[in-house]
Amino acid sequence: MATTRSAHTVWEGSLMEGAGTVTFDSSGIGSQPVSWPSRAEEANGKTSPEELIAAAHSSCFSMALSHGLAGAGTPPTKLTTSADVTFQPGTGITGIHLTVEGEVPGLDDAAFVAAAEAAKAGCPVSQALAGTTITLSAKLA
Repeated sequence: MATTRSAHTVWEGSLMEGAGTVTFDSSGIGSQPVSWPSRAEEANGKTSPEELIAAAHSSCFSMALSHGLAGAGTPPTKLTTSADVTFQPGTGITGIHLTVEGEVPGLDDAAFVAAAEAAKAGCPVSQALAGTTITLSAKLA
């Protein structure tokens, strides 16, 4: 069954002086402020499209890796994944780096890295972002 998730943003003013609020409609988890300075300079308590992409990518990758490991008979005890999305004003998103550390009983480093690479390729968010360079660092805890 297909699902659709929704969010909306209300923006007021110009790019440089304006600001907006992104609201998570599907989950109802609330709203977060966004602005150009928080995107291109310091976050200052506000989110950005890149941070939202990082959240989506780290969670999707973790799900894909967990599923792949369990399917191979080595379910993880714990996966800690971060996603760093680099934004260059005037250019756009220039890359995403995933870092994962896993606790997987019975698995060696090489098998974990291979599973992480497969998850990176198979993760639906990775596939949606295929026009961006995505790199990966993976290790067992």
